[in-house]
Amino acid sequence: MENRNNITEFILLGLSQKKEIEVLCFLLFLLCYIAILIGNLLVMISITCSQLINHPMYFFLSFLSLADLCYTTTVTPKLIIDLLAEKKVISYNGCMTQLFTMHFFGGIEVFILTGMAYDRYVAICKPLHYTLIMSRWKCNAMIAASCFGGFLHSFGQFLLAIVLPYCGPNEIDHFFCDVYPLLKLACTDTSRIGLLVVANSGLMGLVTFVVLLVSYAVILYTLRSYSAENRHKALSTCSSHITVVVLFFAPLLFIYVRPATTLPEDKVFALFYTVIAPMLNPLIYTLRNVEMKNAIRKLWCHVMGSKDIN
Repeated sequence: MENRNNITEFILLGLSQKKEIEVLCFLLFLLCYIAILIGNLLVMISITCSQLINHPMYFFLSFLSLADLCYTTTVTPKLIIDLLAEKKVISYNGCMTQLFTMHFFGGIEVFILTGMAYDRYVAICKPLHYTLIMSRWKCNAMIAASCFGGFLHSFGQFLLAIVLPYCGPNEIDHFFCDVYPLLKLACTDTSRIGLLVVANSGLMGLVTFVVLLVSYAVILYTLRSYSAENRHKALSTCSSHITVVVLFFAPLLFIYVRPATTLPEDKVFALFYTVIAPMLNPLIYTLRNVEMKNAIRKLWCHVMGSKDIN
């Protein structure tokens, strides 16, 4: 393939062309990003500064919050700034960097969610072997594997995008750089590369989602033999996981499972997994979790106690 590329920057068309809507979106997403920062940092610090860090489920949850924070930071600050900018410009190198980092942290999140499902499966279906199976070494290995899996996924997307020649136009009909919008700008036949993108993102997401659904189905079936009290406690935890999985995967699959095309609705669905899900995840995991509430309360009391002493 002849690698012709005379594009040095891209213009992001963003969410809307109307200034009134952009100002409203600026205020909305600024508040959302502040909520994402506070919520995920609070979860991370509360777990790290308590005994919960020794429990595999909360160990994974702290890394999920970190992945959420990094994932949304690759997109949301740029989105917020562009909403007030006259011209939404991103350099070619900046675009490719955003694409790589977004898919890197997104891939990590997918694999961490899989690790959390495995943790719940072992805890409920093999409780006598839980401590042996979910050792700290294995938890660390699963986090490392998640990072490696995220890197392989993002590097694949990055290679598919960077080998394409871009001769113009340079307008991306989105609020961030992603593979599908870039395929529309390439001045070559992208049908084969489009299939590779679907295989790398869509197929990976679909297989992971099916595996997660099957694992939770097995967990729910196993819970039938539990006492009412234990069943209620396990269901409370699993329902939080299932809610997060559906909230993240549903819009993701809508965009990446279909053939390599873009739709006007893609921007709205992309907001769900780049902004809405990272904002709601801390709430979902803490509202119905007594241990998380206690950890946050202890952290708050410790901070306020330190202020009183000073």
